[in-house]
Amino acid sequence: MRRLGIIVALGAVLGLFTGVVAAVPALAGRGDGWQLGAVAPETIPADVCGFAVYVNPVAFKGYTKELKASDGTAVFLSTGTLKIAYTNLDTGKTITENASGPGKVTAFPDGSATVDVKGLNAFHLPSAVAAAFGLPQVFVSAGPLTLTFDPDGNLTSVSLTGHVKVDVCAALS
Repeated sequence: MRRLGIIVALGAVLGLFTGVVAAVPALAGRGDGWQLGAVAPETIPADVCGFAVYVNPVAFKGYTKELKASDGTAVFLSTGTLKIAYTNLDTGKTITENASGPGKVTAFPDGSATVDVKGLNAFHLPSAVAAAFGLPQVFVSAGPLTLTFDPDGNLTSVSLTGHVKVDVCAALS
């Protein structure tokens, strides 16, 4: 059960947010094993940016595929289109960002995991985690980024060889 919790949490880290709903069969042309998913809007509370932020996926056609190794390791590949509109609910100011990835989550049998993303990806990190790794709490990254989680689901390392493209809170201030 703890492993399932980590996988769900990692899905959120990949920019799929908390609104991930059940996948449906993939559309023709994507290939065997790919599942089409869906995301729902969410509101980031005011204590994160100093104002509430409405997060609305304005374009989403994301696919996920699970691969399993004989040792129990599970790899989840993610690709597709994700464009997100972020709105400052105090001022109405809105920015729209591409966060289409791709990404890969590797969940190991001991419960630890890694997240490897490339391209453009959206993140919403807890304040302590963001501060520990010198990152904004809500941001869009460009380029390679790797996150490592211990078996308890704690983020233990972040390696960003790309860069923070947009600090969402600063952009909406």
